[in-house]
Amino acid sequence: MPHYLIQVAYNTSGTAGLVKEPQNRVERVTPAIEALGGRVECGYFAFGEYDICLICEMPDNTSAAAFALAAGAGGTVASYRTTVLLTPDEAVEAMSKAAESGYEPAPG
Repeated sequence: MPHYLIQVAYNTSGTAGLVKEPQNRVERVTPAIEALGGRVECGYFAFGEYDICLICEMPDNTSAAAFALAAGAGGTVASYRTTVLLTPDEAVEAMSKAAESGYEPAPG
């Protein structure tokens, strides 16, 4: 199953809600991911540009997009980023295919 890095930044309403009612949002979003056929591999709260980072398995891009839409529709997210992750074997396979593609860079 494909893996995804999901990064979420809360807006001021979302942050205020967590201060008012502290909770483990990783545990709270896990059922929604599972309902879409996915699995949370690990999740962390973070300092910096994003407040939460998850590594998830999802059945496909459509399911990953569905979770992004659901999270964004909640009104507490300022920024949401999904990154498709490749295993080392998938990356090596992609490198091999790239070498066989026949691509030539534009003259510079």
